[in-house]
Amino acid sequence: MRYTAVIFDFDGTIADTNELVLASWQHTYEVRRDHRVDPTHILKSFGEPLYVTMQKEFPEWPVEETVAIYRNYQADIFEEMIRPFPGMLELMRDLKDKGIKVSIVTSRLRGTTLQGLRVFGAEDLGEGLVAFEDTEKHKPDPDPVLAGMERLGSTPETTLVVGDSAYDILCAHNAGVKAALVTWSEAAAAGGFEGAAAPDYTVSGADALSALILE
Repeated sequence: MRYTAVIFDFDGTIADTNELVLASWQHTYEVRRDHRVDPTHILKSFGEPLYVTMQKEFPEWPVEETVAIYRNYQADIFEEMIRPFPGMLELMRDLKDKGIKVSIVTSRLRGTTLQGLRVFGAEDLGEGLVAFEDTEKHKPDPDPVLAGMERLGSTPETTLVVGDSAYDILCAHNAGVKAALVTWSEAAAAGGFEGAAAPDYTVSGADALSALILE
């Protein structure tokens, strides 16, 4: 067995939130700029903490107000638009059954991450969650993955990070951990995986990811 602990990103890795996030961003641009933007522009920020992107995109507005526009809109459509990627919940449970430690490290708030898991009927997978509120620094800084390893009691050599964005890969590498890129999200298709953001592995489905971890 190659790895004894696996840290998963949430959005775009476990949960298909692509359309949810895109719709929330487009609504925010319509309110703040009175127009929509090319979706590829939004995709480049996937995985980055929301406050960081908001400050870059709308520097002339108080960030808390703009974040509220985004989050209030998303709250109304969250449960109807979120769904798990095929095989991911089953994979995580299978890994746990085989004695592999599993946790989630995300830039999303704890409340909506747990809400998503409840929608999936997967509250049991929220144990050891590291969410936005749990670290002062965020992806691509190593702190979220370091916090995840501390909660799992794992080491960089025995841990694998699984994510869909360059921020996930950089966060892992900055913590000295290998990273697997999943290719099923729009963020993965947007690219940007050069240099330090180049993944150690690339997988196209839950079965391939299982084979990599259990090899």
